[in-house]
Amino acid sequence: MQGVFLDLDSVHPADLDLSALKATLGDWRMHPSSAPGDTAGRIAAADVVVSNKVRLSRDAMANAPGLKLVCVAATGTNNVDLDAARDLGVAVTNVTGYGTPSVVQHVFALVLALTTRLEEHRAVLDFPVRELAGKTLGIVGYGELGRGVARVAEAFGMHVLVSGRPGQPPGPGRAPLERVLAKADVLSLHVPLAENTRHLIGSRELSLMKSDALLINTARGGIVDERALWSALEAGTIGGAALDVLEQEPPLAQHPLLDVSHPRLIVTPHVAWAARESRQRLIDGVAANVRAFLQGEERNRVV
Repeated sequence: MQGVFLDLDSVHPADLDLSALKATLGDWRMHPSSAPGDTAGRIAAADVVVSNKVRLSRDAMANAPGLKLVCVAATGTNNVDLDAARDLGVAVTNVTGYGTPSVVQHVFALVLALTTRLEEHRAVLDFPVRELAGKTLGIVGYGELGRGVARVAEAFGMHVLVSGRPGQPPGPGRAPLERVLAKADVLSLHVPLAENTRHLIGSRELSLMKSDALLINTARGGIVDERALWSALEAGTIGGAALDVLEQEPPLAQHPLLDVSHPRLIVTPHVAWAARESRQRLIDGVAANVRAFLQGEERNRVV
């Protein structure tokens, strides 16, 4: 059986042990990266395909007659046409929980950088510093990552307010999104990108937030309407934002949110998950998914 890893360099493999993954199949073709025009040809003879960020379309999968399994080397699966995979009988798996310590650490690195005005203080002590203790952290998306962020927030002495699922009435222990937006001093996003979460935070939602509130997005870029966020930052109607993700990655050179000189904006290049330990857990998780599939077991199945 042949396995193809379409974008190995996206997991920065130099310091990783790939032996568990390589042992799953006798023939692995590991490509550092794959342009959109490369994908169909590279997976045409594959039984198993691994992708971190490369998009897998219906046409590409349909032209791979032996394809049995797609392993997304991430938690989010928005780079795979899941309906097409289902129609074609291709199993799809992801890896969950691998990056929690790394993402939580990055969230609070961003929160602290904004709260203490760290970059500005390198030049002059002329900016107000705030304490996190006693402030309210609003969380949208209370899965593995959201819970991890909540635990650290409580250690800082913050109050945690969890939003109900978008588009659904809030259940026990949850608050309507509008209330979370109005109460939060820091809003942290941890939902997957789906039709009901695309541009979940837009002009209306930003207008409901406190004028000194901070928005943190380490989930997916499309969850935030980037033009609306830029307008809010420019108008001073939001206190600041820190983004590890953008709607288009890599972004266009003229992207307004790449104006990192803006005093209330931090943009990092989708690295919240990228601690070495996290990346190793990811690769080991992909290997475990392949082994389970070959043994007829379901593990982390999305489709």
